[in-house]
Amino acid sequence: DACVQMELLGHNFFVFYNAETDQVNVVYKRKGNTYGLIEPEF
Repeated sequence: DACVQMELLGHNFFVFYNAETDQVNVVYKRKGNTYGLIEPEF
């Protein structure tokens, strides 16, 4: 869902709340049209 929202907005990254982990995550677009996910540890 986060990747779709990012694409719809035309952004290179998207910050979202991950309900499964109860954390804030960042999905971003890499070179070659792949995606990365940042899951910070607090």
